[in-house]
Amino acid sequence: MEHATEALLALFEPLRLAALFAGMLAGLTCGLLPGLGGVATASLLLPFVFLLDDYSGLALLLGAISVVYTSDTITSVLVGAPGSPASAPTAIEGHALAREGKAAMALGVGFLASMVGGLLGALTLAFAIPIAGPIVLALGTPELFMFALVGLYFASSMIGRDLAVGVLAGCFGILLGTVGPAPAAANYRFTFGQAYLLDGLSLTIVALGLFAIAEVVGMLASGGGIASGRQLLTNWGAGFTEFWRNKWLVLRSSVIGVFGGFVPAVGANASTWVAYGHALRSTPDKSRFGKGEIRGIAAAEGANNATIISDLVPTLLFSVPGGPAAAIFLGALFSFGFYPGPRMVSEHPTLMYLVVWSAALASIIGAAICFAITPFIARVTQIRFALIAAPLTLVMVAGAYQATQSIGDIAVLLILGLVGWLMKQADWPRAPVLVGFVLAGPMEQYFWLTTQIHGWSWIWRPGVLIIALLIVIPLVIQLVRGRRQSREARASGISESQAAPPRDTDGTRFTRVLLAFAAVPVFAYAAWETMQFSPSSRLLPLLAIVPGLALSILVCARELWRLLRRSDAFQFDAKGEYGIMLGFIAYGVGMGLFGFEIATIGFLAWVLFVCGRMKPVTGLAYGIVLLLAINGMFSLMRIAPPKGLLLNATLF
Repeated sequence: MEHATEALLALFEPLRLAALFAGMLAGLTCGLLPGLGGVATASLLLPFVFLLDDYSGLALLLGAISVVYTSDTITSVLVGAPGSPASAPTAIEGHALAREGKAAMALGVGFLASMVGGLLGALTLAFAIPIAGPIVLALGTPELFMFALVGLYFASSMIGRDLAVGVLAGCFGILLGTVGPAPAAANYRFTFGQAYLLDGLSLTIVALGLFAIAEVVGMLASGGGIASGRQLLTNWGAGFTEFWRNKWLVLRSSVIGVFGGFVPAVGANASTWVAYGHALRSTPDKSRFGKGEIRGIAAAEGANNATIISDLVPTLLFSVPGGPAAAIFLGALFSFGFYPGPRMVSEHPTLMYLVVWSAALASIIGAAICFAITPFIARVTQIRFALIAAPLTLVMVAGAYQATQSIGDIAVLLILGLVGWLMKQADWPRAPVLVGFVLAGPMEQYFWLTTQIHGWSWIWRPGVLIIALLIVIPLVIQLVRGRRQSREARASGISESQAAPPRDTDGTRFTRVLLAFAAVPVFAYAAWETMQFSPSSRLLPLLAIVPGLALSILVCARELWRLLRRSDAFQFDAKGEYGIMLGFIAYGVGMGLFGFEIATIGFLAWVLFVCGRMKPVTGLAYGIVLLLAINGMFSLMRIAPPKGLLLNATLF
């Protein structure tokens, strides 16, 4: 208590308290902007951290990191674009509720669950650090690999009813994660001779491409506002009621998030989906999942906020960052002369409790601020979406471009945006791709070390077998349940085709056929190129390619069979979105040829005057404001906008 009181008094010194609040404001702001999550926020604040004393600088970072996953709930629910990869479940469920006019309920549950998750993470940090060392050290690389595999399986199996497509999407995500240098050998994989790909793909770009681009295209094509009806956000009673009804789920999910933070490099992305899977499997009626289920939001937001705080446990104990934002925090600790390790608890107890108090205070105040500002932000749901799509797209471009400051960032953003849009049209789950990409790095590290140390005997380790049950038991239950339903359907005289889910009998969509036929050559080419890698570089790619190729052939044959059986039901979905998607591709090509400013002027003219139908004077003024704002944002990030190959234009 003496050290805790001393840390609290130190934090409440005016400069340090101001630094904490400044970090919170920066985190809340960046959380609202898709692509500028915890990593980008901490990166933006680093130049200011070293202008302060050690406690103030660390409080600045902690304030930002602690609230990013709280404010990104607003963007996820109202816009459908996850502010960070870990809020993808919130975007799926919350945006569906927002379009039903239930945004207040979704946001209320999200904010309260975020606060509880952050507080539980801070409480765990206070009590677990002295005892977490033996727990973390007891997990060997085989167990860590299995935990990552469980996270990927949960993400692949929980969205949609088609397990084959879900696992196929997860394999594709792992394949994306292997692009670039192999960690265990001198091989560069799947770079196609492009220098841009030598460092791999950016998590920010993958998340924005798969989710945000598709949502913006869909909204622009549909016209109108974000919500189908007027959003009533002045009465938060429904949110409080639903939160209290699901309080135990929030606590359980927060505990899942805490354990996800304990495991280095797994982080919020995996633990969020594990918690989401727990919510799905503990709900009797699963029909609402993917269509607007409040329990999905409660679980996801409780888990990701708990994880971001408990990520600091391995960071402070072993100098092993639990996540990307924790890695930046670790660098700040080194710069201030603190060297994390098991002895840090005894050598710097005041600093440890300063971290706890900062995270707890930021979690509470951050949720309160979100409640206060959301009614004002929610008014944009009634504005024609074209007016919101313009600044949102510019922010996404800036968020993607800050990854490596190469025109390749924009190209990959739009390519993955096209893939994400096709997957959305085909009703293929996109979340497993993102989770597979995130887990590819730690999975490869753990898998390589496991095979080097244990050979293949690790499969029979007790810990591995216990963790594997998390996959086997749900899979067996699902198979048994499916067979039981088939028997019941036959007993009642219903044919199998009639008993099948609606998505299996609604005909064949163009995008489903396209993706199914495209998946086979993608995995086949990957298999051919993988054979040219060194044995150590093949391990993880083959782990994705072998099941991916088999599943892609299965899905392709299934879609072909459906097409032959019901060729009359072949359909093109969302025809109005094709032109919008082409417009985004043209914007990217324009940036590559003529530079950011000229291409953006043309893009804004198209979105504001054609899609938004703004009046000339109003549209011109709005466009100028957006151009000035986005160039100011580039200046704040200390990067120059993309330059074109044909014309090196600089208007601002």
